[in-house]
Amino acid sequence: MNPLATSAFDLHDHLAPKADPALIAGDERHFAAIAESLEQTIAELSDRLAAARKAPGGTGQEAMDRDLEIHRLTARLRTLRRFGLDLCLGHIVRADDPEPMYIGRLGLTDRSGRRLLHDWRSPAAEPFFGATHANPMGLTSRRRYRWTRGRIGDYWDEVFTPDGLANDAARVAFDDQSAFIASLGSSRSDRMRDVLGTIAADQDAIIRAGSRGALVVDGGPGTGKTVVALHRSAYLLYSDPRLGRRRGGVLVVGPHQPYLAYVADVLPSLGEEGVRTCTLLDLVAEGATAAVETDPEVARLKSSAGLVKAIEKAVRFYEEPPAEGMTVTTHWDDVRLTAEDWAEAFDAPDPGTPHNEARDLIWDELVTMLLDRQDGDVPAELFAKSLLQNRQLVTTFNRAWPVLDAADVVGDLWSVLAYLRLCAPWLSADEVRALQRRDAQAWTVSDLPLLDAARQRLGDPETSRRRRRQEAARAAERQERARVVGHLIETDDSEMQLMSMLRGEDLTTALDDADALPAADPDQLAGPFAHIVVDEAQELTDAEWQMLLARCPSRSFTIVGDRAQARHGFTESWEQRLERIGLNRITVASLSINYRTPEEVMAEAEPVIRAALPDANVPVSIRRGGVTVHHGSVSERDAVLDAWLAEHAEGIACVIGDPTFRATSRVRSLTPELAKGLEFDLVVLVDPRTFGEGIEGAVDRYVAMTRATQRLVILTSS
Repeated sequence: MNPLATSAFDLHDHLAPKADPALIAGDERHFAAIAESLEQTIAELSDRLAAARKAPGGTGQEAMDRDLEIHRLTARLRTLRRFGLDLCLGHIVRADDPEPMYIGRLGLTDRSGRRLLHDWRSPAAEPFFGATHANPMGLTSRRRYRWTRGRIGDYWDEVFTPDGLANDAARVAFDDQSAFIASLGSSRSDRMRDVLGTIAADQDAIIRAGSRGALVVDGGPGTGKTVVALHRSAYLLYSDPRLGRRRGGVLVVGPHQPYLAYVADVLPSLGEEGVRTCTLLDLVAEGATAAVETDPEVARLKSSAGLVKAIEKAVRFYEEPPAEGMTVTTHWDDVRLTAEDWAEAFDAPDPGTPHNEARDLIWDELVTMLLDRQDGDVPAELFAKSLLQNRQLVTTFNRAWPVLDAADVVGDLWSVLAYLRLCAPWLSADEVRALQRRDAQAWTVSDLPLLDAARQRLGDPETSRRRRRQEAARAAERQERARVVGHLIETDDSEMQLMSMLRGEDLTTALDDADALPAADPDQLAGPFAHIVVDEAQELTDAEWQMLLARCPSRSFTIVGDRAQARHGFTESWEQRLERIGLNRITVASLSINYRTPEEVMAEAEPVIRAALPDANVPVSIRRGGVTVHHGSVSERDAVLDAWLAEHAEGIACVIGDPTFRATSRVRSLTPELAKGLEFDLVVLVDPRTFGEGIEGAVDRYVAMTRATQRLVILTSS
């Protein structure tokens, strides 16, 4: 039985010429084969997933491999079940092969091994996105589908060569890019719509760029920067083995929570569910409650990388070995511990070991030194316990290398003048006083990079306590096991006394269950990551960049932004800014075509930003919306929204700049800053003059205006 019971095409009456069997019969046959293969593949993957889940969990690498296989099978099944036939994006016809090659979200083969769909990220699929009339990349024609609820509601064909025109004329429907342009203006929703099938050549070239170094995707509103960044993540995970989950994976950092919600479906729709997403606030526990810094001068001082680097000196202040020796009294003998011994022990941890984790290494080194100087055979375990009871030694050690908490270290900088002067000697007396505050731990967003740096440098203050609990649990487990083994041996009446084998050292070691011991919950955002994508990167301060550099040792970044949308100005080049914060191997790729914003809206928005930034990278719109920008009074707000909702059964509107408006299911209410990175069919801009003066006000107005994909309404108070 053919799994494809109905046609894959559902074309409206005005598209009847496109329903000609001469144009779509080949597609129908191919979709039938895809449907049959999908049914078989889903059944096979379901069986494999069930078997993997029933398989023994194992330990160590075996357990990790099993979990990764379950995750991989689950993700692929979810994608196949989510899309069905609309896995297929379109097809291309190459000059050297008359048979169409079909491009999909995933690769798919039938049981005979025939390739039904080529993964969009594969080299073979590149011409589907990259071919242009100037550079056809070996194609004679290309067809793209527009899917609606699992069926094709429209498609458009392009022919690239005169030979192709002659050879393919009988099986292409000419409408150039009209269907494509129309699709750009379709209604939005509260999630970013699927755009994989309409990725343009300029975007695709950036998506497929290599992962080494930092790639800057620079472009104005509507150029698809976010689309490029997210699809690039999926492409790199597919094509670059250095970015696999076992090697760190990919982190996507967005500007705010509405942005993360808006793009939440994009990567799962591409079959990638293991990519972490967050905002900068999410990287630090205190980010959830941090307030905005109200003093501009304090915010400026804390935005520099210098104060972040001062954390190293702040911690080193607590890592000085005692300058004088001491005599350590033990239950066996008195032993001299010199200042040189202390210094040697303090040098025991490898460079880069977090402060709190290094404590145990230093203590172990001290125990070893003192044990080696004992006369006679002293039990190591008993000796170590004895030293823990030596109050003088423990007190001296705790003073010289104390357990530190990040909040205490950073808080001390803002409350102890001498400490801040010591750690940041370049600050003037006035700057040091400006950074002091009454409540040292009343955290602001500007404090987060310093808290993060301190936490990275210090490590978990619970490390030592956790280690002692683990050792106690392991000792208790061994003691109980010894008791049970002793009982089994005593009651073993077999001829070969098999139970005595339980005393063997190899078997005893094998019985240790490290997984049963208490452990800390891992911080999923602590890194390291193999690649980091940063959207709206023009807003990051030098200090905030240090948070990301600490999580990406490979320095592999996709950096997305627009210098003209920087609220606090961006007078440097991207290269200058990024080299200053510590990146090298920087490549800048520019996008200049505005696919989102109609010409009518950009005609209003361009003068707003050029008045403040004459050299702003303002992109060129490729479509007209057919609706002029409306200017009116604030009193019209509700009438404008009611009329639009009555006229449009689908789509999302947004009121920007009016905190009195309460959001509904189809009308959002946002500040200009929280609207950044989003898009709406209708934008109602309320009193844009109140957004402020200078660069910040101009950028906020420009950003708010360019969120509109169909209509912009600007309302002002009388």
